[in-house]
Amino acid sequence: MKSKGFILVLIILAFLLISGGVYTVDETEQVVVTQFGKVVDEPKKEPGFYFKLPFIQNANYFPKNLQEWDGDPGQIPTLDKTFIWVDTFARWKIVDPLKFFQTVNNVTGALSRLDDIIDAAVRNFITSYPLIETVRRTDRELDTFELGLEDIKDRRDLGSVKVGRQKIAKGIMEQAQPKLAKFGIEVVDVKIKRLNYVQEVQTSVFSRMIAERKQIAEKFRSEGKGEARKIEGDREREMKRITSEAYKKAQEVKGKADATATKIYADAFGLDPDFYSFVKTLEIYQDTLDEESSLVLSTETEFFKYLKGYTGKK
Repeated sequence: MKSKGFILVLIILAFLLISGGVYTVDETEQVVVTQFGKVVDEPKKEPGFYFKLPFIQNANYFPKNLQEWDGDPGQIPTLDKTFIWVDTFARWKIVDPLKFFQTVNNVTGALSRLDDIIDAAVRNFITSYPLIETVRRTDRELDTFELGLEDIKDRRDLGSVKVGRQKIAKGIMEQAQPKLAKFGIEVVDVKIKRLNYVQEVQTSVFSRMIAERKQIAEKFRSEGKGEARKIEGDREREMKRITSEAYKKAQEVKGKADATATKIYADAFGLDPDFYSFVKTLEIYQDTLDEESSLVLSTETEFFKYLKGYTGKK
């Protein structure tokens, strides 16, 4: 019984020794082995199984893939004294785990160093350039100009872009990298995530933007009213032209008809003038005389010549 218990204890001890002396490294990790706080071996960056002295040596794991750093938004004045809120982020990785362990020791310590170094670089670059450089990348024509803002005389001159936002971000990374290299850290990328005016500036900027848009809207309204008046004038002129031409044609037709009728009457009068005079006189009798009419005429009048000898009897 004692020998079995002893063997069991030996097995347990052997298991503990083996499990404590073997460690693994996967694709996303790198390990620094220390003994009583001092580094005793080269960093292990390749994945696989490795051995160390159990209980005496420790395997310190560090990430090998890209890490995220998200800066705290801060109020920074630009070169033209415009205060803005700047929010940045970066991607970084541990390229020298030995330096990393000896200086910052862990990811939390590394983030603290990144805060100090990158935030300072961001402030240096933002304060070194006017607002337009931080906001824009190129001198591409703004959409507001396409809407007609170029016609507004009191618009503010935005200036030209000589560096641009992309180069500023690259400059921030290049300034921060040498300071982080001694910690075994490489900054892969730095970007400006968000820019915004501080509250005091926002109010005036938004008011100016609203005023500019109102000017643009009023300009379009004026142009629309002018175009409407032009269309109405063209319509009236066209209507008068059409009416005039129609009246002219109507008068021409009427004149031709009157001429034809006059010719017919003249021809008829020429064939039998007495008969024509008789018919016309009868038409006048019909239009002027009725049962209630009374005429006082001389018997010698021309108008009465066809009534002479009329007794009223059939």
